[in-house]
Amino acid sequence: MTELTDAQIIQELRQFDTATICNVVATYAGSPICLSLYDSWRGEYYTDTSLRCMYPEIGPICGYVATAWYSDRKPEHTTLDRWALLEHLDATPKPVILVVKQTYSPGLENMCGLFGGNMTSSYKAFGCIGVVTDGPLRDLEEIREMNVQYLATGLTSGHGAIQLRAAGTPVTVARMTVQPGDIVHMDQCGAAKFPAKYLSKVYEYAIALREREQESQKRYTVPDFSLEKLKAARAKRASGKQ
Repeated sequence: MTELTDAQIIQELRQFDTATICNVVATYAGSPICLSLYDSWRGEYYTDTSLRCMYPEIGPICGYVATAWYSDRKPEHTTLDRWALLEHLDATPKPVILVVKQTYSPGLENMCGLFGGNMTSSYKAFGCIGVVTDGPLRDLEEIREMNVQYLATGLTSGHGAIQLRAAGTPVTVARMTVQPGDIVHMDQCGAAKFPAKYLSKVYEYAIALREREQESQKRYTVPDFSLEKLKAARAKRASGKQ
């Protein structure tokens, strides 16, 4: 393979769907083109069905993780420096995918439209191209024009007093656990993460998997396809004959 920079690989990974990234990271443990980095069921490396993609037309994106934790404001909560999150975003390699944990008092879980046009525009200025968060957002059409992707729980129109509880710490959102500096790949089906040191290998395996799947799918579209021929081809592969 031609040697690519990490920035080039991140751009190239946008040609793959997130399911492919899951497959080469952990889904098919034991495969020669799977890194087996996590337990395929319980490794907390991809998001569950609680999130929806807000802008499917953007397509797959990939970037370095920055993290934050927000909640409703309470006197007993520690108040962070007002610049904490922006400094964290500024220090994160680009492009950035911000993964935000949201926890609220009972009854407020679906009431906080934390992300809107103002917040999105400020984060985009620091290289943010996508957000993964376990709460709703607002200003849907205003954000659409900014070309920043969101995986969120839905939409709402308002919020009350909110508070930044942490920035640059590990968080778990929709059963995906990340830490700053990880890589997140996301598309309309969800998000998946892996350590940045595996960028080149993930790209290499994604190419190999795509070629393998394309070749596999061909056998179902040939004019003379039959179950007997499919069984014979699989028996031939199992025996090691080419």
